[in-house]
Parts: sequence; C-alpha cells; structure tokens
Amino acid sequence: MPKRKRNAYDADFKLKVVAYAETHTNAAAEREYDINEKLIRDWRSKKAALATVKKTAKKIRHIPSPVAKLEVDLNTWVLDLRSQGYVVTRSAIRLQALTMAKKTDYETPTDFKASAGWCTRFMKRYGLTLRQRTHIAQKLPADVEHKVANFHQFVLKERKSHNYPLIAIGNMDETPMTFDLPSNRTVDTKGAKTINIKTCGAEKSHFTVVLACLADGTKLKPMVIFKRKTKPKEKLPSGVFVQCNKKGWMDEAFTNLWVDEIWSKRPGALLHKKSLLVWDMFRAHLVDSVQKNLLCRKTHKAVIPGGCTSLLQPLDVSLNKPFKTKMRALWTDWMISGPKEYTAGGNQRRASYQQVCEWTITAWDSISKETVIKSFKKCGISNAMDGSEDDALYDDLINSSDNTTTTTAEVEPEEDSELDDMYDDMPLSDLQVQLLFQEDSDDEEFFGFGPQESRE
Repeated sequence: MPKRKRNAYDADFKLKVVAYAETHTNAAAEREYDINEKLIRDWRSKKAALATVKKTAKKIRHIPSPVAKLEVDLNTWVLDLRSQGYVVTRSAIRLQALTMAKKTDYETPTDFKASAGWCTRFMKRYGLTLRQRTHIAQKLPADVEHKVANFHQFVLKERKSHNYPLIAIGNMDETPMTFDLPSNRTVDTKGAKTINIKTCGAEKSHFTVVLACLADGTKLKPMVIFKRKTKPKEKLPSGVFVQCNKKGWMDEAFTNLWVDEIWSKRPGALLHKKSLLVWDMFRAHLVDSVQKNLLCRKTHKAVIPGGCTSLLQPLDVSLNKPFKTKMRALWTDWMISGPKEYTAGGNQRRASYQQVCEWTITAWDSISKETVIKSFKKCGISNAMDGSEDDALYDDLINSSDNTTTTTAEVEPEEDSELDDMYDDMPLSDLQVQLLFQEDSDDEEFFGFGPQESRE
C-alpha cells in the first residue's frame, strides 16, 4: 500500500478549516477538505496561536503559554528562593503555580492543572534545570544468588512449619536521619556554577528512626531516638515512640525496648502465639539478650544475609526511600513557609523535636498498605506457598509513597539518598560512624559494628 503523502498547510488554510469545523462539525470539515479529523481537532486547540503567526507560516515556532503572566511571577518566586539558598523542587513549583492560579489577577484558564509536562515546558522557557548529585549503590556480594536462595528456602520452611498468618510476619529496620534534610537536587538557572542550599546548619545533627511493618500491610508505630540525655520537654505527639541516649543511635538496650514496647504490642500479637521477624545483621539484633527476649515472646527470626538487604528487606526495597522523600518534602515546605524561631544573633533554629516527630508520623502514614504488602512479596517473604505469586519477585513495584494513582507521564524525577546508612548490614567503620555522628570521644566501644555472624 503506497504511503500517503504528507502535506504542509499554512496558517491561513488551517484557520479556514477551523472556522468551517466550528460552524458545522469536525467530521463535516474532514469531508469538505479531505483532512484527518484528528488534525482538525489539533488545529482547533491551537486556534489562538494560529491567529498570531503569519498567514503563510506552515509551522508554529512558539505557542504562547496560556498562563504567561503567572509564569513571569512564578519565575521571580523561584529565583528569589534560590537567591536565599532554599531548595526548589518541581513539585514545589507545581503547587505554587496552583496557588497562584486561584488569584484573579492572572486570569488562569479553568482547566489549568500545573501538570508535570507544563512544569517541564515552564522550566525550559525560563532556562531552569534540575541539578543533581550522584551516589554509589550498595555493592552486592559475589555469591548473592546463593544467599538469596538460601534465605527464601529458610523463610518458606519456617512458614510451612509454623503456618504464620501474614499479620504475624514482620520486618524492622533502623534509618539514620538529620534535622536538616536538603534535597540533592534543586531547580536553578542553567549554567549556574555554584548551587547554594540554605539550611539551619543541622545537617550533621543526627537521630535514628526505627520503622517496622507487617506482611498484611500494617505499619507499626515508629520509634525515634534523639541524641540527648533526657527526653525533650516539648509536647510530643502520641503517634511516635520517643527515646533518647547520648549517641542517638540504636543499641542492645533499645533493641530490647523496641521488642517490648512495639513488637510485642503489635496488632494481633496476643492472638497469634508464634511470629516471624525479618531483620538484617546489625549486631544489636543478634546479641544473646535480644535472642532470649524474642524467644520468650515466641518470635522466630529470619536474618538477612550480609550485603543482601537491598534485595531481601522490604523496608529497604521500597519503603525507606518514599519515607525519606516525604520527610525531605516536609522539611523543604517548612524551610520555605513554615513557622520558625531565631537565635539572638539572627540565625534560624533547626526544627523542634515536636516538629520532627510530626514529620515522621506524616511520612510513615503516607505509605500505602498496598505498597507494604507488595514489598514483602517482592522480597519473597509473604508469597503464596504454592508458588502462584513467585512472579512478584521479578516485578518492579510501581511507585508510590502515597495512596494516589500516578500515570507514567506525571511521575516526578526520583530523589537520591542523602545519607550513608550506618545501620546497613555492611556497615561503616567505628571512625566513620563517629565522624557521621560528630562524636567527640572515641574511647567508648560502639556495639553496633564489627565482625558479624548469623546465629541461626
């Protein structure tokens, strides 16, 4: 079949076809001028732009933005924030555009949605781009396939032996956080050689968040460990379990406390006698006192092999990242427009303990039940034992850190992780940890790291 010759029509002809279609119908215009109806619909949507170009022009080189006035002020808003060192994300631009669109000054079209595509075009029009820092991925062990297979066999054997319900299978992981959570990327002008990010100077002031969830999608109360001797005097929200020590990280005592106060009080804990807890080889998980505590509560453990948490730990696979991304977004919003306090010298104080706890609750709540369930299946922990759900091991989890449905065209660029995880199962040295947490003394032994062996 011969290919149809492509024709180039000038603006005057297009407007004539559009006028006919408006008077009659698109289908009638197609019959009258022998033009594809889809093309006619496209010309009608661009009628205003066609009227601004020469009649002989066969291509619209530039389509004026329907919110041009709004974009001028929006660009000023972006540049003003960047001049002060604040992080500006694509999401922040879209939200600000929607806020501005509600004002009558801009005469914004009613169908303006500040979509991801519009944001891309706006940034291109004003010479804005995303600046990004690279990161190093976790190095997998040479015998990763063997380790993964052994772990799956162990979990399957445990489940067949004890018939754990999904609500009795859990995963726990510790995540280091900072009071300042600047993004690795910000919108800025193209060609800018220096990318400044404004913070409160608390990028090295660390605390630990302990997250846990169950295979049925239940999320347990998060535990937060602050680096201080006593609990804050601020009124802290009830949705988080707050503890403090002089180092701000998890240790043997706090692991036992988590078992007592969080794990043993999870939903269904009193109804189901036996349970399975999946966690990594962080040494505090493997000490004798913790083992005895778990046995007293009839909890069996599945220890993830060294170097395999990125494949076998549900929290690492698909939950920690959206949690941190949401925490970063909340911090960014607070830096731009939240209530702040200042020192006598005029320096901005970091977020309060109460604020950080509220962010933790909001970020953890933003992760959907369906995402948690899929994460366990992705790691081969809760799949149907007849093998009917084994495909989940190879399926990529679809996005999202919230309950909304997101189309491919609307997906935002991912943020990079901002901090090396000191609780990783292939941990940093004691000296590196001390540098991360700004320890002044090195004469105390840190119980979390060192040679690791599974006691299974």
